[in-house]
Amino acid sequence: MHTLQRDPLLDIFRGFAIFGIFFINITIMHCLFINQDSFATQFQDATSDLINRVLQLFFYNKFFPIFSFLFGLGITLQILKKQQNNRPYIGFFTRRMGALFAIGILHILLLWSGDVLHLYALLGLVSLIMVRLSAKVTTFIGIGLLVFPFYDHLAGFILENSQLQLDRGLLAYGEQGIITTQREGSYLDTILLRQSDYMANLPMLLFYLAPMAFAMFSLGMAASKSELKFGSKQWLNYFQKTAIVTAVLSCIYRIVFLFWLPESDLYRHELLRPLWFKLMFLSDVTFGLCYLWGIAWLWHKGILKKPLIYFSYVGRLALSNYILHSVIGLLLFTSVGFSLYQTLSPLACFTIALVSFIGQVQLSKIWLSHFQYGPLEWLWRCVTYRQKMPFKRVVVE
Repeated sequence: MHTLQRDPLLDIFRGFAIFGIFFINITIMHCLFINQDSFATQFQDATSDLINRVLQLFFYNKFFPIFSFLFGLGITLQILKKQQNNRPYIGFFTRRMGALFAIGILHILLLWSGDVLHLYALLGLVSLIMVRLSAKVTTFIGIGLLVFPFYDHLAGFILENSQLQLDRGLLAYGEQGIITTQREGSYLDTILLRQSDYMANLPMLLFYLAPMAFAMFSLGMAASKSELKFGSKQWLNYFQKTAIVTAVLSCIYRIVFLFWLPESDLYRHELLRPLWFKLMFLSDVTFGLCYLWGIAWLWHKGILKKPLIYFSYVGRLALSNYILHSVIGLLLFTSVGFSLYQTLSPLACFTIALVSFIGQVQLSKIWLSHFQYGPLEWLWRCVTYRQKMPFKRVVVE
């Protein structure tokens, strides 16, 4: 079991997760899930296909699990530190997660319906119970949630028997109505649309994202209790063979899934088809964890160490930078800004995400030279500690 002071490698991991998340989120900000398939038919050129393949191979289902894992790791380390110092922590973390939940709800209403912070806040409250469990038990829970094969059946059963029509509000807009609201509607109109979009995607949140987040959160908790400090040289060496073999097998399967399997009869087999998708999901998640191992390997070998530091600037302001993504999306795609909703190619969205992250790196570096925390991180701390916390960086001469 290990508690940590500020670990630059963990900040690099967080910054890397923020980097990858925006490449996925910007495509959803640019076109809501409900219209993704019809909009994608407009881009059948080789460049768009290449961008989509890159996203499928290296981004989808990799960075959200990483972020969830790191959240579970970080919050458990904080709880364990409180326990070691014999300090009360239940009220502290209840306030902390309550504040995060409030930020998440405001994020949904004011900026973007795809928020995950409110989900993380609820998981954080669960950690107050799970922290008493051993690393083996939390590992078992995490793996069990990942391999459980019947989420779709469970969702269908519950939704059919409850007779809920969560997508009714969004369907009422129609595809053109959504486009018009985003490009020409008032800010209040976009708030109402976000509410409808959130409700329509609630099944995906509850039966796909939440189990994945809870699984990775549990594995992060287990990692925080391990005798091997996560990201250390000992951890790196211990998992070397596992990480390399997993990365290779994951890459092979994902290439087969994307380029060969869809053309085969096996893909269309009624009983086997869910298995292929489940294996794809598991290969994506495990490959994401291999990213962390690879970054740790580069860090400890001293390879690309200076470029990796740039990720740490963003990672130290992870909350603020995550919300900044949504501010960028609001300004780009709605009538609040440039009204570019459903007007850009996959290449344009990819380029915007890359340029935005480079800008975030520079902005974060400058910010940290003047302040101890990001603006939202500071606000979060003030609510958690119930007092105004130091904000500006004190330079000792």
